[in-house]
Amino acid sequence: MLPSVLAILFLATFIRSAFGFGEALVAVPLLAFVMPVETAAPIAVLVSITVAAIAVAQDWRHIHFRSAGRLFLATAIGTPIGLWALHALDSHLVKLALGAIVAGFSAFSLMRRGPAVLHDDRHAWTFGLGAGVLGGAYGMNGPPLVMYGALRGWPPVHFRATLQGYFLPASGLVLVGYGTTGLWTSAVTHQYLAALPAVLLAIPLGRMVNRRISGPVFMVCVHGGLVVVGVMLLLQSLGWIGG
Repeated sequence: MLPSVLAILFLATFIRSAFGFGEALVAVPLLAFVMPVETAAPIAVLVSITVAAIAVAQDWRHIHFRSAGRLFLATAIGTPIGLWALHALDSHLVKLALGAIVAGFSAFSLMRRGPAVLHDDRHAWTFGLGAGVLGGAYGMNGPPLVMYGALRGWPPVHFRATLQGYFLPASGLVLVGYGTTGLWTSAVTHQYLAALPAVLLAIPLGRMVNRRISGPVFMVCVHGGLVVVGVMLLLQSLGWIGG
């Protein structure tokens, strides 16, 4: 395996382990420079399942199971809608709107003095549905979930653990889809196993950062990451970067 592939997967896993999200934005675009996207995507999903499984096993006591369950069920409903939207709507306009919402929400959250907070799970269905639509259309279900976790004001350990409780079954469904469509091949499995030592090294390092970072600093990092996601989507919608 190329050293560059190991470095990319190590960095992506570290980010995911530390903050609970974001590895897809690092892994798939960078891996696409050195391998076909059809290979990079299933490798990234296998890594995602590995990170989530270990996090759930270690931190299951910190998972808000009701929140994760509602988000996942709503995602399952939204995914077919996203698949329909992929063929029926102008992807550039959708990404433009999504990028503006995500970047605007987090930029506003960074600038305001007091955080906006959701006190219960009544709105989980809305964010989960949005995650399903985006996941079905673009394979990017993370932003609505991260926005929801930020609005709930979960401490870093709960934020990370609950997102992993969601991503474990969600990524499993995606992997089943890759398997039925022929994208999960023996070459993908071989590449994943070759990278597994780097992945397993990055997971505890990211977890250590998550445990040491304070709540306010963590939320700044989360919103900063969402601003980056939103800007990337805006640039994609304008055709300035690939995607």
